[in-house]
Amino acid sequence: MDSEQQMNSVSGERLNKNSDHPYSVTSMTLADGRELIYFDDDPEVLNGSVKRTLTDSRELPRAKTDSEIRRDPLSGEWVAYASHRMNRTFMPPANEDPLAPTIPDHLPTEIPSPDYDVVVFENRFPSFSMHMSRTPSTEGNDGGVEQLSADDDALLDNGMVPHRPAVARCEVICFTPDISGSFKDLPVSRIRTVIEAWAHRTKALSAIPEVRHVYPFENRGEEIGVTLQHPHGQIYSYPEIPPRIRNIVHSSKEYREENGSDLFDDLLSAELEEGTRIIDRTDHFVVFVPAAAKWPLEVMVMPLRSVPDFDALSQEERADLAPLLKKLYTAVDKFFDGVERTPYIASWNQAPTVPEDRDYVRLHLQLFSLMRSPHRLKYLAGSESGMGFWINDTTPERIAQRFREIWDDK
Repeated sequence: MDSEQQMNSVSGERLNKNSDHPYSVTSMTLADGRELIYFDDDPEVLNGSVKRTLTDSRELPRAKTDSEIRRDPLSGEWVAYASHRMNRTFMPPANEDPLAPTIPDHLPTEIPSPDYDVVVFENRFPSFSMHMSRTPSTEGNDGGVEQLSADDDALLDNGMVPHRPAVARCEVICFTPDISGSFKDLPVSRIRTVIEAWAHRTKALSAIPEVRHVYPFENRGEEIGVTLQHPHGQIYSYPEIPPRIRNIVHSSKEYREENGSDLFDDLLSAELEEGTRIIDRTDHFVVFVPAAAKWPLEVMVMPLRSVPDFDALSQEERADLAPLLKKLYTAVDKFFDGVERTPYIASWNQAPTVPEDRDYVRLHLQLFSLMRSPHRLKYLAGSESGMGFWINDTTPERIAQRFREIWDDK
């Protein structure tokens, strides 16, 4: 690390005392210019007796990417191209775990400190990045969408395929230093810190002018396609609103115009009244299986109050959510008999950053698994992959019944 990087390695430290859950936020710059942020609830860190390592001893080239996005003129959907990800780290042995703490006399990892509570850092192999190696031209395409000026983009400059650099940010969130751990194993207090980190990053990423949506999620299990054994989540910020969120905005607007009420309010009221797909209800959240669930295991967690994203959650809602998530993730690992670690995707849907659309999407978790029975996966074949028309081998009511059977198991 050069002297300039050493001098600029620490960019801020903040102790959040205005919460029922005190935690500190400390940011630094890694050797290649990426940001890393520690979120700590450890009392010894909060009182200053333990300090996190704030220098990166590695020698790394400056982070630069060439990602771009293109819009399909037939479907209108945007596709990201990030060829540098072909060389990303793939299932390294435990002694080369890049998400482990850096232990003295061992190879340094992405996290310089010998221990951590929760850490967020910019992905070394991002789909979207603020570290672009090419600069967009000032000429517009398709009503002002910026073009890449590189020669290899000439074939796209006929106006049929809008395209531009994939300027946004992709982050990794590590919630345990233990490579064998999992989200369900976290104490409730640590889950609360993860929620605070999601809220912090949602607010920060939403402030980036190029960002249209912020998406926290976790892929778990080799069956899902994870490339690292160490449990972790990710936080994507997108330069365009993803199709799922765009569809929700459309449905919500249409419903409000036709009925004069909020789609999410009416959906929860109907589910609570009908009852067969309800798994649990707390003071602030409802856990239920969607009536049109696509996956053989699918569940939603939704706040009763209209909340666009994590940053808008009250302290009471955050405190209520933490133990509920622990209960849910514990139940997911009991869903299939004989399966100890259910593969899943935990997908947090938030409102877009675009002001005119924010009132039409409510924060909610959609957690689902590709597993359709013990050790058998649901593959997306012709109907799902080709046409987007889903066929489920079970029913939402059966999924909910199974969750209720195991919900209070110890």
